[in-house]
Amino acid sequence: MQRLDLRQLLSQKLSPQQIQFIKLLQIPTAELEMRIKEELEVNPALEEGREENTDEYSDTDDYEEEYSKDDDLDIDDYLHDDEISGYKMQGDRGGDDEEDREMPIAMTSTLTDSLMDQLSFLSLDDKQYNIGMQLIGSIDHDGYIRRELSSIANDLAFSQNIETSEEEIEQVLHLIQTFDPAGIGARDLPECLLLQLERREQDETTILAERIIRETFDEFSKKHYSKIQSKFGVSEEELKKAIDLIIKLNPKPGGAGASMTRVQYIIPDFILNNNNGELELSLNSRNAPDLRISRSYADMFDAYDKSDKKDKKLKETVAFVKQKLDAAKWFIDAIRQRQNTLLRTMEAIIKYQHDFFLEGDESMLRPMILKDIAEEIGMDISTVSRVANSKAVQTEFGIYPLKYFFSEGIATDSGEDASSREVKHILKEIIDNESKRKPLSDEKIEKMLNDKGYNIARRTVAKYREQLNIPVARLRKEL
Repeated sequence: MQRLDLRQLLSQKLSPQQIQFIKLLQIPTAELEMRIKEELEVNPALEEGREENTDEYSDTDDYEEEYSKDDDLDIDDYLHDDEISGYKMQGDRGGDDEEDREMPIAMTSTLTDSLMDQLSFLSLDDKQYNIGMQLIGSIDHDGYIRRELSSIANDLAFSQNIETSEEEIEQVLHLIQTFDPAGIGARDLPECLLLQLERREQDETTILAERIIRETFDEFSKKHYSKIQSKFGVSEEELKKAIDLIIKLNPKPGGAGASMTRVQYIIPDFILNNNNGELELSLNSRNAPDLRISRSYADMFDAYDKSDKKDKKLKETVAFVKQKLDAAKWFIDAIRQRQNTLLRTMEAIIKYQHDFFLEGDESMLRPMILKDIAEEIGMDISTVSRVANSKAVQTEFGIYPLKYFFSEGIATDSGEDASSREVKHILKEIIDNESKRKPLSDEKIEKMLNDKGYNIARRTVAKYREQLNIPVARLRKEL
């Protein structure tokens, strides 16, 4: 039996304007120009240039009230959910694409192109050439072929109708492994290192290095040098030369990627100058574009007032015009709100880290979390996070991402909090100055930091060491 119930629900839904602002806020300066160009292309009511008269669109509220009273036209017909108020939300194709966008990249010749060029110089028949193309296509971003040759044979059979054996594939693979860069096309790290060693002059050091890779790679990777020395009966100096040679080899011959070489550029969103002790903050000019509403589109409302309001086609035209004018106005407002939010957030960070921005000394960084800045500017933590995760500031000491200035606090003997970044800096100095023959354990580093007045636990030392990409003591050992 069906029942009818009345229920009261509280729900929160972002308005189209809020969505527009959030998406604009989180993109870096380098992408803002592109985003503005996209909006200019899809919205003819938006133009570049300074506003001549800010009141040119002020009468639209009166128009909207008049328009809504007209029973013949349903505005909802023109404002569908998939195109809210006329602006298309760029980046909605895959959810959070805009957060994952990369900075602009410099395109260069790809590794795949280089390998294909080298393949074309070999005297191969059609079958071998197709096998070579399949192998090159199987090379991953590190420069390795990690797929089994049997799987590659199956791919050739199903996709290109080429019947071949693993032996034929391996013959072509050995040819590709002679290509530049050295080590390309290896199936694992030992093979990659051996391919590079084979191209070197075969002196005693190179031969010993090859034996170490072939016979004692496990001991080498764990830095059990005494076992290796005992096995081959060599002096410590001879072993050190061979180890140094291996360490200088390239473990990832694919470089920045087998499909694309990427060069990232950081364009600062803020510029901070020190004018005789007075910190002066300014936005990158790209963050403050000159945008205005098209006067020709605004004038169309005047034409509507002087026309026959019963004309259905005219109503449809005016609805479209209003749609685009709303979108343009909201976009300009969102850009201005973005500028205001960026400045307020950066000003709060400068206030919090004032000593650092004056001196550039990392030890002067104060513990600071997102909540501190959010409370200072009266905004939500998520808003501060969006600014901090994608923006950078240019100072006299270099360009810093904003998230660099956020860190947790560590208690000291003096009763004050020290920035975790300061502790990491000291931890790195301790490890840089340690004896590589007897690297310091995390317990010893903990004691040294405690002696310096930092109340820190061993597990925190391990966490900071890992964040600095510093291996454990055993793997830092050198001869």
